[in-house]
Amino acid sequence: MADEKAPEQVPASPVPSSGLAVAVSDPVHNPGLAPHRKRMTDKDPAAMTRAVRTVYTLFYLSAAASIWAIAAYLLFPIESGLISDIRRNNLFIGLGIATALLAIGIGAIHWSKAVMNDTEFIEERHSTRGSEKTRAAAVQVFADANNESGFGRRTMVRNSLFVALAASVLPGITLFRGLAPHSSPEHPHAGDPVHLLKHTMWEEGMRLAHDPTGKPIRAADLTLGSAVHVIPESLATLAHHDGYLDEKAKAIVLLMRLLPEQLNEADDRKDWSYDGIVAYSKVCTHVGCPVALYEQQTHHLLCPCHQSQFDVTNAAAVIFGPAARPLPQLPITVDDEGYLIARSDFTEPVGPSFWERH
Repeated sequence: MADEKAPEQVPASPVPSSGLAVAVSDPVHNPGLAPHRKRMTDKDPAAMTRAVRTVYTLFYLSAAASIWAIAAYLLFPIESGLISDIRRNNLFIGLGIATALLAIGIGAIHWSKAVMNDTEFIEERHSTRGSEKTRAAAVQVFADANNESGFGRRTMVRNSLFVALAASVLPGITLFRGLAPHSSPEHPHAGDPVHLLKHTMWEEGMRLAHDPTGKPIRAADLTLGSAVHVIPESLATLAHHDGYLDEKAKAIVLLMRLLPEQLNEADDRKDWSYDGIVAYSKVCTHVGCPVALYEQQTHHLLCPCHQSQFDVTNAAAVIFGPAARPLPQLPITVDDEGYLIARSDFTEPVGPSFWERH
């Protein structure tokens, strides 16, 4: 057995296989198109008239529902903050928008099924780019579609569709307007973002506290290279319905400790830090994302949204990215018990620079 010669291996043929296709004696035949069945609107002109009226009535109903959504926004305000008012506002605005979109959809479907020409045809496949004759035929298809749908001929249907589509975007525009703060005699600066961002909860003597626990921070507890997320101590006691998130969005701070000699401080800012500890706004000056990534070796802060980088050793100056100005610095010191406290509020608006472009 050991002396037997192994059979010689034949190399694979480079010629591709013909596959496994089998010619059958009873192939499936093309059944063709079934006999055309006329619709009621094709047989009865009165039915066609009713269908056309139904279509443009639905489109005008959509326009009316869009107008109602705008009216509901004005009739059911939510400024009181009561859950009942918010529910009514959401209910009636939602019903208006839903009815507007639903009426457009039903009207378009009824138009295609009952009014447009009902014909069947077979379109043979062809190469990606056809001949000039084919391309001219494609243009003719649009003209035929216009004739078959009656889009250019049935002015009531076409114009009602235009009205419904134009009206359908108005509730959205109205709701977006409501996102902006409004000034009032009681709050004359509520609609001025520059004024709002110039003032935060930080004030002289306010202790720096851990986010979100609100536990005050001792300077001695911070190690070199550390980065701590900070809020004003009083923020932790603020309820959500009293504006907790709004105030936190403006007052959040990132606290870092470096060697004092690593800081290149201007003469008028030498007392803004304490023993190498500096505090900068956590809100990026590009579009307001949280600047929460700190690189210990380079002392750079990184905004993860659009990769703006700030140099902590040089007053958080922008060294890369789309941010237009440095991060605002919070002046800090310590109190008699060794807790870090703010010397004042920020001396410039926090957040995106475009708020300052009057």
